[in-house]
Amino acid sequence: MKRRIVYLPLIFSVLIAGAIYLGMRLATPEMQQQSVFRIPGHSDTKLGSILGYIEQDYVDVIDRSKLEDEAIKAMIEELDPHSQYISVEEFHEMNDPLLGSFEGIGVSFRIEKDTITVISPIKGGPSEKVGIMAGDRIIYIEDSLAAGVEISNRDAMRQLKGNKGTKVRVRVLRRGVDGLIDYTITRDVIPTYSLDIAYMVAPETGFIRLNKFSATTYEEFSEAVDELLEEGMQRLILDLRGNTGGYLRAATQLADEFLPDGKLIVYTEGKNRPRSFAFASTDGQLEEMRVIVLIDEGSASASEIVAGALQDNDRGTIVGRRSFGKGLVQEQLPMPDGSAVRLTVARYYTPTGRSIQKPYNGDKEEYHHEAMDRYLNGEVMHPDSIHFADSLKYLTPGGKTVYGGGGIMPDVYVAIEADTTMAYYNRLANSGQLFQFAFDYADKHRPELMAYGSVDNFKKQFKFTDVLYRDLQAFAEEKGVKGSKEEQRVARDRTAILFKAYLGRNLFDDAGFYPIYQEIDDVLQKALKSFDTKEAAS
Repeated sequence: MKRRIVYLPLIFSVLIAGAIYLGMRLATPEMQQQSVFRIPGHSDTKLGSILGYIEQDYVDVIDRSKLEDEAIKAMIEELDPHSQYISVEEFHEMNDPLLGSFEGIGVSFRIEKDTITVISPIKGGPSEKVGIMAGDRIIYIEDSLAAGVEISNRDAMRQLKGNKGTKVRVRVLRRGVDGLIDYTITRDVIPTYSLDIAYMVAPETGFIRLNKFSATTYEEFSEAVDELLEEGMQRLILDLRGNTGGYLRAATQLADEFLPDGKLIVYTEGKNRPRSFAFASTDGQLEEMRVIVLIDEGSASASEIVAGALQDNDRGTIVGRRSFGKGLVQEQLPMPDGSAVRLTVARYYTPTGRSIQKPYNGDKEEYHHEAMDRYLNGEVMHPDSIHFADSLKYLTPGGKTVYGGGGIMPDVYVAIEADTTMAYYNRLANSGQLFQFAFDYADKHRPELMAYGSVDNFKKQFKFTDVLYRDLQAFAEEKGVKGSKEEQRVARDRTAILFKAYLGRNLFDDAGFYPIYQEIDDVLQKALKSFDTKEAAS
């Protein structure tokens, strides 16, 4: 298994950042209370002067810290769509997912009818240890009412998270039990995983889905590969759909596994950042493995680095739809008060030299909604409507044409079918009514559903009956989702699979979702067929 990455400039950057951070940590309390605008040698900057003037002479009392935060946000937002200021309150919320763990009570939950509803306690976590169960409603946190008060996901997380070893009291409502049940939960370190699932999707074919690139991604991926190889994997589908990225190093480590020694993975360059290269090292476990990478408009940054590295090195096949188009590199600088600034310092380029950063005209809302525009302008249904300028055309060593200037264009494009006969199914799925009905059904029938004992038993034995379908239709009609008898007939089989997949996830997490959903996953099915092509075999 590879552990070496030829990426010395990145190491030097980390050391420099560490030195800056250490210097801040060693600052005296008096220094830490100074304005973040008081840069050595720049004590009389315009920003610092204005803040001092406001604090001294403004007609009312002000919160200087809040004013600083707003000023920094406005300043950073003028730069580019990915530079950002992270306040003290937001710091852990934004950084914990990439660190591979956080400290809290260990539950997966959603706000259901204005109540915190436990989807599942994390296995081995503090909530499971004290007896919290899937379907429990958290009514009180300490002495504060948490139900019926329009609590948000962020507020719930802030109240349930906390330092390891601290305790929190909750009172829960459980179906079939009179009154509320009291629990005192001791918070602990809770792992967060970037790997959703790894399993054999077909004979000799492994499937690994990653939701981000965090500090633990490479280790998770390596362990999953080892297990799949033991199960007879000879080819792999790597699913990066919806993966918005994360750590650059995690992406280069993962790409390294597929590329022979010396192959270029990615390089970065900025005005004050010399060109830095990441090359593949030796002994990659998957260098001879046939591979297909799945991407879509939600795949960004580190996901695009992996897809671009494999595509530009004529290694495997990229299947799906055009990726997001984020080719900017951010570094994070911590502030003395616990906040931080993520600043774009470089662009990254794929091995052929293409930048896949999409255009930005200064309108951040338009930039982030561009992926939705692809639905409106028909791109996702008609790939032939996508046109690239000749200046954005590049050739791989094998002679394949690839494009820069706006995401990774897949080798095999899988359009969304504009099938009018599936209109009722699409309304059920896209309105959220099918998900809601499945959630409610699981909540009401949890004991009998859990009696299946395993994903395999559930997948084989659970049946979506005509009675259940009629109940779903009635439920949806009450919410305004209607369809003709013919539309309902056409939608039945696909609805049955998605309903069952939603149930499976509620009962067994992602391990109960993907093995069922794969039957109607058009991109995955196309990938399985694409293994017969020359590119997938390379």
